[in-house]
Amino acid sequence: MQCAIKEIPVYFPHLHGNEKKYLNECIDSSWISSKGQFIQQFEERFQTFTHAPFAVSVCSGTAALHLALLALDIHPGDEILVPSLTYVASVNAIVYVGAVPIFVDSLPSSWQIDPADVIKKITSNTKAIMAVHLYGHSCDLAALQKIADHYKLFLIEDCAEAFGTYYQQTHVGNFGIVSTFSFFGNKTITTGEGGMVVVRDPSLYQKISILKNQGNDPERSYWHTLVGYNYRMTNLSAAIGLAQLEQANIILQKKRNLALQYTKQLRDLPLQMHQEDPDCIHSHWMISILLDEAKHRNPLRDYLSSVGIETRPFFHPIHRLPMYETIESGKSCTIAENISSRGVNLPSFPDLTEAEVIFICDQITNYFVNHLSFSSDAAGMLEVLQMSI
Repeated sequence: MQCAIKEIPVYFPHLHGNEKKYLNECIDSSWISSKGQFIQQFEERFQTFTHAPFAVSVCSGTAALHLALLALDIHPGDEILVPSLTYVASVNAIVYVGAVPIFVDSLPSSWQIDPADVIKKITSNTKAIMAVHLYGHSCDLAALQKIADHYKLFLIEDCAEAFGTYYQQTHVGNFGIVSTFSFFGNKTITTGEGGMVVVRDPSLYQKISILKNQGNDPERSYWHTLVGYNYRMTNLSAAIGLAQLEQANIILQKKRNLALQYTKQLRDLPLQMHQEDPDCIHSHWMISILLDEAKHRNPLRDYLSSVGIETRPFFHPIHRLPMYETIESGKSCTIAENISSRGVNLPSFPDLTEAEVIFICDQITNYFVNHLSFSSDAAGMLEVLQMSI
C-alpha cells in the first residue's frame, strides 16, 4: 500500500479546536505574558480533568520538577530514588537542588520503576521516590506508596508523559505528595512549552506559587520572601492549553485507537507492544515496541527512515550518560539497559490515519522479511510474514 504523504513524523500536536481563537483574544487584550484570564482557566480546567486538589501552571515540566523538590525542602546530599530508564530532566532536577540521584532498575513487563529494587537501594539518606510514568503507562503506585509510607519517604510522581493515564481508576498525579506534568509540543496535550505542579497540601500549593514567581509575596507587591524563580507560564501558553483540554478526551481516544491498530497489524512480528497492566489505563503518549533482538533496532530505524517514517529510540539509561556514569547504583540496572537497547517509538500523533498506520506496519514487516536469519524458527516466522503481506 502506498502512503499518501512522503514523511511521517513521530509526533505533531492536534490543534483543531479553539487555539487560534484564544490566542487572538490574548493579542487583542494585550495580555500575552504571565498575567491574563487563561492562566486561571487552564489551571482550573486541568484540576477538573485530573481531579487534582491544587494545580500550579509553570513554564516547563523541568521547572515543575525543580519546584517540587524545592517545596519539599530536599537538601544537598539527600538521596532520591529514580528510574534510570527515563528522560534526563527527571534526574537533572534532582541535581539542581544538590541531591543525589540513586538509579533504580525497571520491571521487564511494564518498563516502569521496579519496587523491589527501590527497597534494595533505600539508605538512611533516602528522602524520596520519584515515580516516572514512562511512555504513558503508570508505575505500580500501590507498591510504591506502601514503601514510601513504611520508610517515611516522599512519593513524587513525574507525570510528564502520562496525561490521561489512570491507576486503579484514579488519574496519575493524585498519589504523590507532589506531582508534575509537561506540556511540551510533543505531549498528549500541549502548551508549546509548559508544565503543571499538582499538590494536595494547601501550604505546598502556596509555597510553589511563590517560588515560581521570583519569591514574591502575593499580598505585597515587590516584597520577596524567598529566593524564587521566573517559572511562570504565559497567558499565550495557557490559552493553547485550555483549547487542548477542551479536546482532551477526543485526543486520548484517537491515541487509544492508534495503539489498537498497531497491535493488530504487528501481532505476528518478533516484537512486543507496550502492554497495559490490569490496574492501569495506558494513555499511549508514545506507541512503543520492544524488539525481540537488540541487533535489529538501529537497522530497522534506518530502513524506516529511508521510506519516510520517523522513529525514535528509547531513552538511554541515565546512568550511561557521561555526567552520571560514575554513580554506582546504575551498575545494577541491567533490565533498564536491555529495554533501552531494544525499544523503538513509532509515529504516535493523534491524527495519524489508518492508511498511514498500515503503511508503517507494512514497512516494519518488509524489514523483517528481508532481515530474519534462516534458522528453523526464523524460517517458520518468515513464512508467516510473507503470507501477511
